[in-house]
Amino acid sequence: MTDAPNPPARIAIMEDDPAVRQYFLRIIGMDSSYDIVGVAPDIRTGRALIDLQPDLFLMDIGLPDGSGYDLVPEIKARSQAKALIISAFGDRDTVVKALSAGADGYLLKDSAPEVVLDGIAVTLAGGAPVSPAAAVYLLDYLRSAPAPAESPTIHESEDRLTARETELLQAFAAGKSYKEAARLLDISPHTVGNHVKSIYRKLEVNSRSEAIREARRGGEI
Repeated sequence: MTDAPNPPARIAIMEDDPAVRQYFLRIIGMDSSYDIVGVAPDIRTGRALIDLQPDLFLMDIGLPDGSGYDLVPEIKARSQAKALIISAFGDRDTVVKALSAGADGYLLKDSAPEVVLDGIAVTLAGGAPVSPAAAVYLLDYLRSAPAPAESPTIHESEDRLTARETELLQAFAAGKSYKEAARLLDISPHTVGNHVKSIYRKLEVNSRSEAIREARRGGEI
């Protein structure tokens, strides 16, 4: 008896340029591993796609009603979807803002089709693909950033992480998804979401990767 094949990963696309949308639809449609569940030309329409619970958002930045990365924190709060930015903008400020908002990867629109498909696969697998040109700016930012001071949020404030929040972050640091963490801690996914919101507030972050980094910096995990 052979194992049943995995269902296609569900992809949502946010892109305002019709020609570019068709390009993404064509190259993603060539791979049976993916199923496109929705397309949005702006943030307002993209927000509605969160309810479809896609596995990944392929997102442009320069949208008519704002920057695509502005929606990333909401995507993370309301779903388990990955957010892969694909943009014509590769400047340092844009790259850093997108990744700081919680984006899981950053590709440039001039990437070859196989690079886009590989970036989607890597992101879905838990990786963080970044185009070489964008990575240069990210490394430059990290090298020029001041040495981190001890976080008053963790060490000096009474607003510390609870034991359960610490356990949840440890699960995330071990690579567990929301559902896997819920099973591990014997709590509901809804409760996990509430803990995550509390963690983000206490650590003043917008993504799991930032939360893990801040908690490790403060010695909480």
